[in-house]
Amino acid sequence: MRKTDLSAPAERPATDADPSVPLRRRTIVRAAAGAGLLQVASPFIITARAADTVKIGLDNPLTGTYAAVGKNELIGCELALEQINAKGGILGRKAELLVEDSTSGDAGTAVQKARKLIDRDKVNFLLGNVNSALALAMAQVSNEKGVLHVVPGGHTDAVTGASCHWNVFRVCNTTQMEANAVTPALIKDAGKKWYYITPDYAFGHTLQAGLEKACAKHGGTKVGGDLTPLGTTDFSSYLIKAQSANPDVIVFLTQGDDMINALKQAVQFGLDKRFHLAGGQQELEALEGLPPEARIGTWVFEWYWNQPNVPHVKEFVEAIKKKSGRVPTARTWFGYASTWTCALAANNAKSLEAVKMAKALQDFHLPPEVALMPDGAFFRAGQNQLIPNLYVGQAQAKGSAPDDLFKVTTVVKGVEAAGPLEESGCKMTWPT
Repeated sequence: MRKTDLSAPAERPATDADPSVPLRRRTIVRAAAGAGLLQVASPFIITARAADTVKIGLDNPLTGTYAAVGKNELIGCELALEQINAKGGILGRKAELLVEDSTSGDAGTAVQKARKLIDRDKVNFLLGNVNSALALAMAQVSNEKGVLHVVPGGHTDAVTGASCHWNVFRVCNTTQMEANAVTPALIKDAGKKWYYITPDYAFGHTLQAGLEKACAKHGGTKVGGDLTPLGTTDFSSYLIKAQSANPDVIVFLTQGDDMINALKQAVQFGLDKRFHLAGGQQELEALEGLPPEARIGTWVFEWYWNQPNVPHVKEFVEAIKKKSGRVPTARTWFGYASTWTCALAANNAKSLEAVKMAKALQDFHLPPEVALMPDGAFFRAGQNQLIPNLYVGQAQAKGSAPDDLFKVTTVVKGVEAAGPLEESGCKMTWPT
């Protein structure tokens, strides 16, 4: 680990994009070349040589609990697409993005949309999903169909672990990586007795398991916990039970609107005065939705916009602000890096054949203009998991700018958080 100061003043744009703005259930984005776009190092053929397009299908939530983070991933995808087309497209052909609303929690809908994108729309790549359970279900479809699939933001370990596939790559961290990154700071700053409030699906289950494992390694213990349904609005019964257990830390593993509701109610109950409120993964979308007094605790961010000493980050932030009126979040970067991964895979393989592209991504390092973090990021061979930096720190009511709601205290190297490949559970098999 190494300590890094990522704080710097920045100005907030006059208007903010509203995450609640409804999006059409199905949209097709055709991005044209534009002036002033970021330049990415990898070479592309400039003159299009075919009339047909290369299609990237995004099957992600645009409604429900995860609508806000799904929308931000879409914004990142759109910027990447504009840049890709500005540099000649994918293998000289124009790229287009086909978007489907998976909903936030319906695996049947996500699978149906994935099949539609692959079978009817003939996409060359599949992106999605925010929801880990939906990502796993979609991975079964993409593997069956032999389509290169990038998971931007579904974290459960199995995606690149026990259920890994040769064609499925992931940009966001595994839940065990997040747990390994945050646990030392949380034990040191808050204590060893933890109570968990956990969403009752794949992401929550594996994140809690990862934290229990990491906590025990550092001498900590679980004193209780509850599983909460996705979309819970009233957390009072869970908070009362947490209070009765008298932990050092109440660990919140909820996400999206559930995180906002849980933390807001915890502060209303005054639990922040008695216990350390914290968790594994935190997101700017949730902090923005909280009142200032509830922006507290120790967390992991998977990417953060305020990195003044990291090349290309400022340009990326400005490009996103120009598109959306707000700074990018980790979700914006997930969508951006995932879309660029598609183009880079084809470019490096000189092919749109899924097996050739998947082989080209083994141990492939993202260009600095896409990685946008101090130590870069690469897809680990034999697992297809991106190994990036993780940002550990404290939520804050106000920083150097209105958007600066997280103080990074430690940048953790991904290779340290990931552990050895053999512990991932991935047994990669390739088509013969």
